[in-house]
Amino acid sequence: MAILAMGGLFPLATYCAPMLAGMALIPVMAECPGRYAWMTWAAASVLGILLVPDRELALVYALVLGPYPMLKRRIDRLSRLPVRLICRLAVFNLTVLVCYGLLLVVFPLPGLMEEFTAGGALLTAATLVTGNLAFLVYDAALRAVAVLYACRLRPLLRFLH
Repeated sequence: MAILAMGGLFPLATYCAPMLAGMALIPVMAECPGRYAWMTWAAASVLGILLVPDRELALVYALVLGPYPMLKRRIDRLSRLPVRLICRLAVFNLTVLVCYGLLLVVFPLPGLMEEFTAGGALLTAATLVTGNLAFLVYDAALRAVAVLYACRLRPLLRFLH
């Protein structure tokens, strides 16, 4: 929640803060049963929607980048790489469409509507392609942070405990 709250301070943090907040779920997933990570995400999502002034940031976390670490665990169990890649991108694109559909219809943000109409279809498509590439980087970063936690931080924390 603190990462989401600080995300409203910087313009680029609209996407960086939800990514970092999603990565904060990795220790919860490693140390607790699966439902605790989902409950942690749900609590942070509700608090973010209620307390974070940047609605776009809060919904990007709640719908797109926050639940992905738990979904990634299931997707990674699939046997074939192309199937995993298609599932990852399908989850991302579906959740982005739902998120921005809500932001345009249910929680209308005037600046956001202007961005979509001023840019046109080509710019919107280019933004979605760029978002997919950034999402694949986020996916790789989640994997790297999980390995870092398991190999470096978890033994250190166990030693200190």
